[in-house]
Amino acid sequence: MGRLAVALVVSLWVIPISTMVNRIVPEPYMDEIFHIPQAQQFCKGNFRSWDPMITTPPGLYYLSLIPLISGLWRTNDSLSLSKICSPAVLRSTNGVLAILCSILLYDLIIHLRPSIGDRDATLYTLVLTLYPVHWFFTFLYYTDVASLAVVLAMYLACLKRNYWLSAVLGGLAISIRQTNVIWMLFIAAIGGIDYLVREYHKKYDDDLLIAKSTGLEGENHRPVSANLKKRKMRKMGSFASATDISTAKANVHSSKSSSMLSTGVLKEIQEIFSALWCLKWNFLVLFSPYLLIFGAFVSFVILNGSIVLGAKEAHTVSPHFAQIFYFGLASAAAMGPIHFNLCQAAALFKSLRMNKLLSFFVVCISLAAGSISVHFFSIEHPYLLADNRHYPFYIWRKVIKAHWLMKYLLVPFYVYSWLSIYHILGKFQRKTWVLLFLFACGAVLIPAPLIEFRYYTIPYFFIILHSHTGGYKHWFVIAILYVTVNVFTMAMFLYRPFHWDHEPGTQRFIW
Repeated sequence: MGRLAVALVVSLWVIPISTMVNRIVPEPYMDEIFHIPQAQQFCKGNFRSWDPMITTPPGLYYLSLIPLISGLWRTNDSLSLSKICSPAVLRSTNGVLAILCSILLYDLIIHLRPSIGDRDATLYTLVLTLYPVHWFFTFLYYTDVASLAVVLAMYLACLKRNYWLSAVLGGLAISIRQTNVIWMLFIAAIGGIDYLVREYHKKYDDDLLIAKSTGLEGENHRPVSANLKKRKMRKMGSFASATDISTAKANVHSSKSSSMLSTGVLKEIQEIFSALWCLKWNFLVLFSPYLLIFGAFVSFVILNGSIVLGAKEAHTVSPHFAQIFYFGLASAAAMGPIHFNLCQAAALFKSLRMNKLLSFFVVCISLAAGSISVHFFSIEHPYLLADNRHYPFYIWRKVIKAHWLMKYLLVPFYVYSWLSIYHILGKFQRKTWVLLFLFACGAVLIPAPLIEFRYYTIPYFFIILHSHTGGYKHWFVIAILYVTVNVFTMAMFLYRPFHWDHEPGTQRFIW
């Protein structure tokens, strides 16, 4: 069991399915017609060549060159070069990265849930590697798998307090896909809050140790010791729950002891900024690598005149607020057995009843925001309407546009999905964590005019990694659902090609 078992099992489906895909679809398809020729130009050493239709930076192409570069140095034969940088070889980059993703997911699960057993961690990891969007693009030369792998590595390095390595990986993630700058800032913020909480614990534990060493905690000085402990609990009240404080002496640096679930988000923010002011210079030095990477990214955007490299007209920033609601429902549906069951609905309803007035206000505001978003800020991108090779085309045409009322009837489902996600995350994460995550999702998804399930992959993994819930039955059903969708999608892609009247060539169904 463990990393080796996870990597072995994942490779057992990556290798044969990759072989099958390369045999049936040997030529570049969809976005590969841009990525593969560009990578092949880099293989030839032509680093100044750039296809103006490519919107993302060249990070994926450089990753592909790493295992190939020794071969390129040893040959000048154009035929050998074409073989080394063939579509099949370039696609194998994502196959290797998918196996790396499985190892990173395993390590993250172990780190985030220290009490979990090795068998359960292995099981959960294997289910997550089957997530349909991630699984499908393992076999094509897209940026998604590489982007996820580097973001997961960046997050793991931050959790292990290796902030310099995390920031370097953040730079690499941005070089693969620009929106990863948001996830780098999110991860840096989470790491910063963990640092501040940890230092606060350490500071007040040191106060207690000083009191002991100076004899203030002796038989005749119990009130002084008690006062110190009470002061510690009062100061840390907004950083830790009552349960966590009771276990702080046993493990003051544990992730559990830094929970903020017992207080309001405003109080959390106030205390975080208070700690930040006290530790500002240490904090600035420790987290300066992230600031350097972010500064370099801002400079790039200013010089480039846009966040994307090419096809700027088709990827303009748009107020697509409905996108965040689509993501909520898509993510909840991907965890359907956990979110859409009677027990979860009852738990959510019970949670809302605890503060009826506030809950009523939140639900009303959410329904109103959802209705306004789908009415005024729901974008029909030309690519969505013109391309029947994707799931979003059919969902848009057959569901959302089936009737003019349908987009409004879906709003309660959007709201329920987000409330359920918030309810589950709120059990295990600080309120500030959830708030920062919501901001990060909005910053990534709202400016994107095109409805694209690939954009949901990274935030979905953040949700499911931090939703410490679901029993064997739930995970088994999720695995069955993932396998079913994967088999259907891959079968359609490989064995149900079709042709367009207005464009030559073979077309295939894809995510």
